[in-house]
Amino acid sequence: MVLATRTVDIESLEPSCDDTVAAMDPTADQDAGEMQLAVTVGKNLRSHRIRRGLTLERLAKTSGVSRAMLSQVELGRSTPSIKVVWKVARALGLPFSALISDGEVATCCVVRQGDSRVLASQDGKFRSRALFPFTGSRNVEFYELRLLDGATEQARAHDPGTVENLVVAQGELELIIERRSEHLSVGDSIIFDADVMHSYVNRGHGHLVMYLVISHGERIL
Repeated sequence: MVLATRTVDIESLEPSCDDTVAAMDPTADQDAGEMQLAVTVGKNLRSHRIRRGLTLERLAKTSGVSRAMLSQVELGRSTPSIKVVWKVARALGLPFSALISDGEVATCCVVRQGDSRVLASQDGKFRSRALFPFTGSRNVEFYELRLLDGATEQARAHDPGTVENLVVAQGELELIIERRSEHLSVGDSIIFDADVMHSYVNRGHGHLVMYLVISHGERIL
């Protein structure tokens, strides 16, 4: 991550926003998708936490996410932000998809555009659509990323050995990798070590559209 979910407006970059709740899209279908996503994340989080013998307090300490937020997520009462999922997944030594995927196994699966899972920032400026089926954790993930005009999305360092391979489909991207800056136009691609802080900046006019493949490296338990 197949769950038939719709767009979920989540994520936050504001102070103490790691514990914020998703902003909902008002349509009934999207609300249903949001509820299903919350249940899935909660079930997976609790399962992986208990499997590792971690209390909520210990996971809160190692992940930097409050115990209250973790409890709400496990109960399926709150959908966490993208940043929260990344932090918890890293603390548990899991790929991002492990917390938002079904446990089903399929040898072939079509993910229809209307059924794909979309995570978005709370302000709606950044959107990430998964282009792979949610049938368990995986080492390689494929995403469509969209960033509005003038927006910036900052990404935390992934596990050691994690590599990102990105191509620009529309717009102008400035990719900042620690202190290094690379400018990419339509058709340009880049592969880089993503175990450091990095940011995506829309330097063009209109939407920036990118396609990203993440190859996860070593899991830290």
